[in-house]
Amino acid sequence: MLYPYYDRFLVEAGLDEAGRGCLAGPVVAAAVIIPKDYNDPELNDSKLLSKKQREMHAKEIKQEAIAWSVAEVSNTEIDVMNILNASFLAMHRALDKLNGKWDQKGRGLELLLVDGNRFKQYKNIPHSCIVKGDGKYMSIAAASILAKTYRDDLMAKLACDFPHYRWETNVGYPTKFHREAIKIYGVCEYHRKSFKLLY
Repeated sequence: MLYPYYDRFLVEAGLDEAGRGCLAGPVVAAAVIIPKDYNDPELNDSKLLSKKQREMHAKEIKQEAIAWSVAEVSNTEIDVMNILNASFLAMHRALDKLNGKWDQKGRGLELLLVDGNRFKQYKNIPHSCIVKGDGKYMSIAAASILAKTYRDDLMAKLACDFPHYRWETNVGYPTKFHREAIKIYGVCEYHRKSFKLLY
Protein backbone atom coordinates (compact mmCIF):
# COMPACT_ATOMS: atom_id res chain seq x y z
CA MET A 1 0.00 0.00 0.00
CA LEU A 2 1.45 3.34 -1.05
CA TYR A 3 1.30 6.57 0.93
CA PRO A 4 -1.39 8.97 -0.37
CA TYR A 5 0.72 12.05 0.43
CA TYR A 6 4.03 13.25 1.89
CA ASP A 7 2.56 16.25 3.69
CA ARG A 8 -1.17 16.49 4.36
CA PHE A 9 -1.16 20.30 4.39
CA LEU A 10 0.80 21.08 1.22
CA VAL A 11 -0.17 21.10 -2.44
CA GLU A 12 2.26 18.50 -3.77
CA ALA A 13 2.98 16.93 -7.15
CA GLY A 14 4.65 13.59 -7.85
CA LEU A 15 7.28 13.44 -10.61
CA ASP A 16 8.81 10.55 -12.52
CA GLU A 17 10.35 9.84 -15.91
CA ALA A 18 10.42 6.98 -18.41
CA GLY A 19 12.92 5.99 -21.07
CA ARG A 20 16.14 7.12 -19.45
CA GLY A 21 18.03 3.96 -20.39
CA CYS A 22 16.73 3.65 -23.95
CA LEU A 23 18.81 3.82 -27.12
CA ALA A 24 16.11 5.63 -29.08
CA GLY A 25 13.26 8.05 -28.62
CA PRO A 26 12.66 10.83 -26.10
CA VAL A 27 12.82 10.74 -22.35
CA VAL A 28 9.35 11.43 -20.99
CA ALA A 29 8.30 12.84 -17.62
CA ALA A 30 4.96 13.24 -15.91
CA ALA A 31 3.73 15.37 -13.01
CA VAL A 32 0.60 14.46 -11.07
CA ILE A 33 -1.36 16.10 -8.25
CA ILE A 34 -3.75 13.64 -6.62
CA PRO A 35 -6.41 14.33 -3.99
CA LYS A 36 -5.27 13.81 -0.40
CA ASP A 37 -7.96 11.17 0.09
CA TYR A 38 -7.14 9.30 -3.11
CA ASN A 39 -7.12 5.56 -2.53
CA ASP A 40 -6.14 2.87 -5.00
CA PRO A 41 -4.68 -0.25 -3.33
CA GLU A 42 -3.59 -1.64 -6.71
CA LEU A 43 -1.56 1.43 -7.70
CA ASN A 44 2.17 0.70 -7.89
CA ASP A 45 5.45 1.36 -9.68
CA SER A 46 4.72 1.13 -13.42
CA LYS A 47 7.53 -1.40 -13.88
CA LEU A 48 5.66 -3.84 -11.61
CA LEU A 49 2.42 -3.64 -13.59
CA SER A 50 1.40 -5.31 -16.82
CA LYS A 51 0.69 -3.24 -19.91
CA LYS A 52 -3.05 -3.79 -19.43
CA GLN A 53 -2.84 -2.74 -15.77
CA ARG A 54 -0.84 0.39 -16.63
CA GLU A 55 -3.37 1.43 -19.25
CA MET A 56 -6.26 0.88 -16.84
CA HIS A 57 -4.56 2.91 -14.10
CA ALA A 58 -3.57 5.67 -16.55
CA LYS A 59 -7.20 6.16 -17.54
CA GLU A 60 -8.30 6.35 -13.90
CA ILE A 61 -5.46 8.70 -12.91
CA LYS A 62 -6.39 11.13 -15.67
CA GLN A 63 -9.99 11.10 -14.47
CA GLU A 64 -9.32 11.36 -10.73
CA ALA A 65 -6.20 13.55 -10.51
CA ILE A 66 -6.55 17.21 -9.57
CA ALA A 67 -4.09 17.92 -12.38
CA TRP A 68 -1.62 15.99 -14.53
CA SER A 69 0.78 16.65 -17.38
CA VAL A 70 3.28 14.84 -19.57
CA ALA A 71 6.30 16.30 -21.38
CA GLU A 72 9.22 15.00 -23.39
CA VAL A 73 12.79 15.85 -24.33
CA SER A 74 13.87 14.60 -27.75
CA ASN A 75 16.76 12.30 -28.54
CA THR A 76 18.61 15.17 -30.25
CA GLU A 77 18.28 17.29 -27.12
CA ILE A 78 19.51 14.35 -25.04
CA ASP A 79 22.61 14.15 -27.24
CA VAL A 80 23.36 17.81 -26.55
CA MET A 81 22.80 17.96 -22.78
CA ASN A 82 23.17 14.29 -21.62
CA ILE A 83 20.42 12.05 -20.27
CA LEU A 84 20.55 13.24 -16.66
CA ASN A 85 19.99 16.89 -17.56
CA ALA A 86 17.41 15.84 -20.15
CA SER A 87 15.49 13.96 -17.45
CA PHE A 88 15.47 17.07 -15.27
CA LEU A 89 14.35 19.20 -18.22
CA ALA A 90 11.50 16.79 -19.03
CA MET A 91 10.29 17.09 -15.43
CA HIS A 92 10.56 20.88 -15.57
CA ARG A 93 8.56 20.94 -18.80
CA ALA A 94 5.88 18.77 -17.21
CA LEU A 95 5.75 21.20 -14.28
CA ASP A 96 5.52 24.17 -16.65
CA LYS A 97 2.40 22.58 -18.14
CA LEU A 98 1.03 21.91 -14.65
CA ASN A 99 1.43 25.51 -13.50
CA GLY A 100 -1.75 26.87 -11.93
CA LYS A 101 -3.78 27.20 -8.73
CA TRP A 102 -4.75 23.86 -7.30
CA ASP A 103 -6.86 24.34 -4.20
CA GLN A 104 -9.80 26.43 -3.01
CA LYS A 105 -7.45 28.96 -1.43
CA GLY A 106 -5.76 29.63 -4.75
CA ARG A 107 -2.47 28.02 -3.77
CA GLY A 108 -0.02 26.77 -6.39
CA LEU A 109 2.49 23.95 -6.02
CA GLU A 110 4.18 23.87 -2.63
CA LEU A 111 6.16 20.62 -2.73
CA LEU A 112 7.58 18.32 -5.41
CA LEU A 113 8.05 14.60 -4.77
CA VAL A 114 10.72 13.37 -7.17
CA ASP A 115 11.54 9.74 -7.88
CA GLY A 116 15.28 9.13 -7.51
CA ASN A 117 18.15 10.74 -5.63
CA ARG A 118 18.84 13.86 -7.71
CA PHE A 119 16.87 16.79 -9.08
CA LYS A 120 17.54 20.28 -10.38
CA GLN A 121 15.67 22.97 -8.46
CA TYR A 122 12.45 24.07 -10.14
CA LYS A 123 11.74 27.76 -9.57
CA ASN A 124 11.48 28.32 -5.81
CA ILE A 125 9.41 25.23 -5.05
CA PRO A 126 10.84 22.88 -2.39
CA HIS A 127 11.39 19.28 -3.46
CA SER A 128 12.11 15.95 -1.86
CA CYS A 129 14.04 13.24 -3.74
CA ILE A 130 12.79 9.78 -2.84
CA VAL A 131 14.72 6.69 -3.94
CA LYS A 132 12.27 4.15 -5.38
CA GLY A 133 9.56 6.71 -4.72
CA ASP A 134 7.31 5.14 -7.36
CA GLY A 135 6.90 2.23 -4.97
CA LYS A 136 6.24 4.47 -1.96
CA TYR A 137 3.98 7.39 -2.88
CA MET A 138 0.82 7.36 -4.97
CA SER A 139 1.54 10.62 -6.78
CA ILE A 140 4.96 9.38 -7.93
CA ALA A 141 3.53 6.00 -8.94
CA ALA A 142 0.83 7.82 -10.89
CA ALA A 143 3.48 9.92 -12.64
CA SER A 144 5.49 6.81 -13.49
CA ILE A 145 2.42 5.22 -15.07
CA LEU A 146 1.51 8.27 -17.15
CA ALA A 147 5.08 8.73 -18.36
CA LYS A 148 5.48 5.04 -19.20
CA THR A 149 2.15 4.63 -21.03
CA TYR A 150 2.69 7.84 -23.01
CA ARG A 151 6.19 6.83 -24.06
CA ASP A 152 5.24 3.24 -24.91
CA ASP A 153 2.42 4.49 -27.15
CA LEU A 154 4.77 6.96 -28.83
CA MET A 155 7.41 4.31 -29.54
CA ALA A 156 4.74 1.96 -30.94
CA LYS A 157 3.71 4.71 -33.37
CA LEU A 158 7.34 5.35 -34.39
CA ALA A 159 7.75 1.60 -34.93
CA CYS A 160 5.30 1.82 -37.84
CA ASP A 161 7.92 3.79 -39.79
CA PHE A 162 10.90 1.80 -38.47
CA PRO A 163 9.57 -1.77 -38.06
CA HIS A 164 12.99 -3.46 -38.16
CA TYR A 165 13.87 -2.21 -34.63
CA ARG A 166 10.67 -3.66 -33.06
CA TRP A 167 10.11 -0.62 -30.88
CA GLU A 168 6.51 -1.77 -30.37
CA THR A 169 7.92 -4.48 -28.08
CA ASN A 170 11.27 -3.14 -26.76
CA VAL A 171 10.21 0.58 -26.75
CA GLY A 172 13.80 1.55 -27.57
CA TYR A 173 15.58 -0.29 -24.77
CA PRO A 174 18.93 -1.99 -25.55
CA THR A 175 17.64 -5.51 -26.11
CA LYS A 176 19.78 -7.98 -28.00
CA PHE A 177 17.41 -7.78 -30.98
CA HIS A 178 17.49 -3.98 -31.01
CA ARG A 179 21.29 -3.89 -31.05
CA GLU A 180 21.43 -6.55 -33.78
CA ALA A 181 18.99 -4.49 -35.86
CA ILE A 182 21.24 -1.44 -35.48
CA LYS A 183 24.19 -3.53 -36.74
CA ILE A 184 22.20 -4.55 -39.80
CA TYR A 185 20.22 -1.41 -40.63
CA GLY A 186 22.27 1.30 -38.95
CA VAL A 187 20.77 4.09 -36.86
CA CYS A 188 17.81 6.31 -37.64
CA GLU A 189 16.82 9.86 -36.77
CA TYR A 190 15.38 8.80 -33.42
CA HIS A 191 18.46 7.05 -32.05
CA ARG A 192 20.50 8.73 -29.31
CA LYS A 193 23.86 9.11 -31.00
CA SER A 194 25.62 9.91 -27.69
CA PHE A 195 24.69 6.47 -26.32
CA LYS A 196 26.68 3.29 -26.85
CA LEU A 197 24.41 1.83 -29.48
CA LEU A 198 26.49 -1.27 -30.16
CA TYR A 199 28.43 -3.56 -27.86
